[in-house]
Amino acid sequence: MKIAIVLPDGASDEKLPVLDNRTPCDVARTPHLDWIASHGQLGHLVSVPEGFTAGTDVGTLSVLGYDPHRYYSGRAPIEAAAKGLPVRPDQLIFRCNFVTIEDGRMQDFTAGHIAQSDANALIAALNGALKNQGCEFHAGVSYRNLMLLGDAADFRLKTQPPHDIPDQPTDPHWPRGKGEECVRHVMQTAAELLRDHPVNAQRAATGHHRATNIWLWGQGKPVPFETFQQRHGITGACITAVDIIRGFAKLLGLELIEVPGATGYIDTNYAGKGKAAVQALDRHDLVVVHVEAADEAGHLGDAAEKVKALERIDQDVVGPILDKLRTFDQWRILVAADHPTPCSTKAHSAVPPHFAYAGSGVSSNGGKRYTEEDATRVGLFVERGHELMATFLAR
Repeated sequence: MKIAIVLPDGASDEKLPVLDNRTPCDVARTPHLDWIASHGQLGHLVSVPEGFTAGTDVGTLSVLGYDPHRYYSGRAPIEAAAKGLPVRPDQLIFRCNFVTIEDGRMQDFTAGHIAQSDANALIAALNGALKNQGCEFHAGVSYRNLMLLGDAADFRLKTQPPHDIPDQPTDPHWPRGKGEECVRHVMQTAAELLRDHPVNAQRAATGHHRATNIWLWGQGKPVPFETFQQRHGITGACITAVDIIRGFAKLLGLELIEVPGATGYIDTNYAGKGKAAVQALDRHDLVVVHVEAADEAGHLGDAAEKVKALERIDQDVVGPILDKLRTFDQWRILVAADHPTPCSTKAHSAVPPHFAYAGSGVSSNGGKRYTEEDATRVGLFVERGHELMATFLAR
């Protein structure tokens, strides 16, 4: 059987006044997604169990069939796996965002979607200045970076993702708990270095947001995983532009396929991802395609851009994959958001997102369109979200 899993990050949303009290999924023209919803199973799943922070890390674990209670390590160790970073027993891994904080508020959790060259230069400067404090910085994609901190294995911290506090005061959200003094000191020292760095002077001069601070969060240590082949006897490939999903690909034993022009933003190469997925299905039983664009549009609070992203996902990713799958005797496709990213809040939500799957041996449960409202109407609700994968793959 040939299997495709499409992950439209943050696709689920709320009814928005700017869209005449409709959701972006309802407004978007998505004939291929609607075909899946009307010819298969449509519903909601609990992707973020109670007690977990809503995010791509937890949500994707659930969608891919891994119970977060057992496998969740924190976001940073998963991204470290994408880079193959060796981690000492005494080290704690942090996600390290470049952010813009003005007047004590989180003005921009991406530092203006900082250019890769600027981010690389700032990471090099941070390594030079903070190495003697046990810090080891690693550049990621744009604002998304990592920091390993030594002598921190016993730290017990509560941290907040910066994308969940847009335009809010930052003081209540600094790291708290055992080890907070050390981590805050690192963040404050970094802010002093960034304040006068030439990269920021140039960014300010050209009208771009400065990277005023680093924001440390998502900390943890690696957790062992079973691969998809060990669990399901399936070989697979993964297509993504962000390190969190690259990390999952490595941990799950999936071949990672890089697509030129895939940016992890709203300007990503949708068609390139679709084409790569079609080609991967000739070599593998499974292909997983992650698209970040709808999530980024939600963080921007831009409902129109989110509608565009959903339409491009449908046209350039889901459509070609669906056409390819239909050339095989046995096939299935699952489309599932990891979590909602409502345009109204610009932050992730733990509200159960909607999903749909169709293909060989799958009957319709009465859905019509790939929308939140239709998923609620048909009434399918997966309380333990990580159990959906076994149901989807069952023959």
